[in-house]
Amino acid sequence: MKTPRHRVHQGPRVLDAEPDVVIVGAGPAGLSAATELRRRDVESVLVIERDAEAGGVPRLCDHTGFGLQDLHRSLSGPRYASRLVDESLRAGIELWLSTTVTDVSSDGVVTVSGPAGIAVLHPRSVVLATGVRERPRSARLVPGDRPAGVLTTGQLQQLVAARQPLVGSRALVVGAEHVSYSAALTLRHAGIDVVAMTTELEAHQSVALGAWAMRSMLRTPLWTSTRVTSLTGHGRLVGVEVEDLTTGAQRSVAVDMIVFTGDWIPDHELARRAEVPIDPATLGPLSDAWGVTPLETVRAAGNLVHPGETAGTAALSGRRLGHMLGANLGGVSPPRKGPPVRVVADAPLKWVWPSLVDPEVPPRTMMLWTSTFLERPVLVVEQGGREIARVRLPHGTPNRSIRLKVPWIAAVERRRGPVMLRVADDLSASPGA
Repeated sequence: MKTPRHRVHQGPRVLDAEPDVVIVGAGPAGLSAATELRRRDVESVLVIERDAEAGGVPRLCDHTGFGLQDLHRSLSGPRYASRLVDESLRAGIELWLSTTVTDVSSDGVVTVSGPAGIAVLHPRSVVLATGVRERPRSARLVPGDRPAGVLTTGQLQQLVAARQPLVGSRALVVGAEHVSYSAALTLRHAGIDVVAMTTELEAHQSVALGAWAMRSMLRTPLWTSTRVTSLTGHGRLVGVEVEDLTTGAQRSVAVDMIVFTGDWIPDHELARRAEVPIDPATLGPLSDAWGVTPLETVRAAGNLVHPGETAGTAALSGRRLGHMLGANLGGVSPPRKGPPVRVVADAPLKWVWPSLVDPEVPPRTMMLWTSTFLERPVLVVEQGGREIARVRLPHGTPNRSIRLKVPWIAAVERRRGPVMLRVADDLSASPGA
């Protein structure tokens, strides 16, 4: 069956419209949500994407491993993106490319601008699937000049995907998590020598087997407990200064490229414009496992709400949102019995998602991130001064999700206030169910 490309347009064709759902972002989360909404017989689903192509970040990543979580097969990034786009178009969505959403109001009015003009949309529901980005060098407060050759992973992948030549021969990768190894592999495929990878933490944060395989393939040293302190070069990067955080020793490294990886921040500007409450831990909208936010007209999915997760995780988030929202719009979902309960994480835990839970409609799992390495951590769950549960966590690795089963949500009571997650002081304590 051919993909119905007549449903793809370069921007708005109307001055006013009332689709059932407007989805902002045509990455894995937005496309998966759109496909699921059409499968739930939601009549009019419009997906708006500011780029000239749909598919999100995976279309820029020419390596395998995409689709394992949501499609149960391993595909290259471009093939994975193409499949999500084709499935959503066959399901009957409308797709506007090269179109920017300039505003989402608190009552759900969406203003867009594209090559064909401006449109004001009045959907029944708005889904924000705007994704995440890496903090650049400036946001990480790395001093020095502003030479060429300083990139994030996203910028690197865009250049390589567009087949633009990389000016340089020696690169340093800042970071040692999943995306950092992807950046190093991209550099190597582009013919750039990766001098080293650095992390301020005492070890890498990727899956052990994957990190070992990548290091063996790349033959690149990993400098742990190492911080980049400054950049040098006028017009073009010529070197960086790094510091050993254990000894305090500093040294110069001659490189003409540096790639800053990870350190994620959600693209939350539209959520803030819509006055959706923001989680101060993730900097994404407060939401439950189905993307429901405290603002009735706006939902959120993907890495906007859980920054730095895989494309498959984002796609599954969008699929759950589409399933629940489709049931709501179809009038087959029962009303909730009360407001959701806030869930917060205490340091050294970095954030928890979902940040809102409903005891009557609990999620199957939750995700935690920690800011430091934890050895055999025990999680304590408390609400209103009472301990609900103790759970032994499978690992305690920064920049990598800790997946947690949550049968204890049945014990949460709306009237008792927020649920607090913290690491037990006594790590030898036996965790409960």
